[in-house]
Amino acid sequence: MQLIIHRGTQEIGGSCVELKTDRTRVLIDLGMPLVNKDKKPFDSKLLEKKSIEDLKDLKILPNIRGLYKNEEKDVDAILISHSHLDHYGLLNYVHPDIPIYMSLGAKELIEISSLFTPNKLNELNTKIIDSKKAFSIGDIEVTPYIVDHSAFDALAFLLDAHGKRLFYSGDFRGHGRKSKLFEKIVSNPPKDVDCLLMEGSTLGREEQLYRDEIAVQDRIEQILKAADDITFLFVSSQNIDRIVSAYKACLKTSRIFVIDIYTAYILDRLSSVSKHIPQFDWRNVRIKFYKNQAEILAREVSKKLLYRYNTKKIEMPEINEKKKKVLMLTRYNSMFPRIIKSINNPVGAKIIFSMWEGYLSDKFKEYCAKNNLIIEQVHSSGHANLTDLKSFASAINPRKLIPIHTFEAESYPALFRKIKILKDEEAFTLP
Repeated sequence: MQLIIHRGTQEIGGSCVELKTDRTRVLIDLGMPLVNKDKKPFDSKLLEKKSIEDLKDLKILPNIRGLYKNEEKDVDAILISHSHLDHYGLLNYVHPDIPIYMSLGAKELIEISSLFTPNKLNELNTKIIDSKKAFSIGDIEVTPYIVDHSAFDALAFLLDAHGKRLFYSGDFRGHGRKSKLFEKIVSNPPKDVDCLLMEGSTLGREEQLYRDEIAVQDRIEQILKAADDITFLFVSSQNIDRIVSAYKACLKTSRIFVIDIYTAYILDRLSSVSKHIPQFDWRNVRIKFYKNQAEILAREVSKKLLYRYNTKKIEMPEINEKKKKVLMLTRYNSMFPRIIKSINNPVGAKIIFSMWEGYLSDKFKEYCAKNNLIIEQVHSSGHANLTDLKSFASAINPRKLIPIHTFEAESYPALFRKIKILKDEEAFTLP
């Protein structure tokens, strides 16, 4: 069994791994890069009006024979670990006959992203993974593992062929609302693993402000208890753990959780996967309608959904009337200044910035300072800290541990055992 990491040995994002036997070729993830070679943010506009060959020449698309729709198919399947663009964002270029395996939660979120964001996807040849069952692709047996991550329904994979075993960690952590999933793998790990591909996104970063998701929820609750005005929550609507934390904090403080149509639709779709995710018609939840979101939903899905969501609609006059009791989910785009202008005297209102600090731009800080809005970052990473990375690696105890999804591959030998550092596109035969 041979391994090639096409992208990910020296960077976070753009993950793509190939595993092949004499009979079968499987890819794990096909993500859009997060950074360029100079580590500056990748601009997805680079994809526009370019052919597959152009994108290969630019090193944006990995040079994988038989993967793309402009050539004869020679890849048997793609496994997608979760619904973040840096793991699935290049699927549009894939040959339509190649099956793409993912969890139901990942499928729902990827389809929703395609509706509401510029990253439109063509119809995919999707196969849903039952996380409780192993399955075969050619002569490779795949065993999925649900993992704790900021992406809902994320998976790790064990791939087994001809007595050789590779474990792909995907993105994971041990401090989210589903930390028991991490504990389950560590207490009962897969045996006789020849090669572990393990992420290290947090290596080289400062320690996170909040140790886990419960600490985040507690701080949101404290802020709401002390609030004397409207409070804003900046968070990804697809970070379901964080949405749950915010909702629970609202329940404990008798606050109204105001979400938008996009968020309501995400929660609605995911109700088929889990009955524990807050819904638009639950207690203390209201929906703020925005014209562009309503138009997308009416055009691409159904106008009937808007009638359903309308039962919990809240308008700005009511938000103003009850603003001391409101936690309003929003984001920094063209709508936010309009919202601020429509709030009666929001001076001193607090923004709970519940995202990675890299998204907290100087431009946004300047806007908040100018408008006397107070920013407080309340966030816990979607990725494992060093302690949990060590526990994970020790439990699996592979014959070789290969860094992936990290800028700190060179630091692995000092932190872990049996390290093999690869370069992108370097072939490696499992020991």
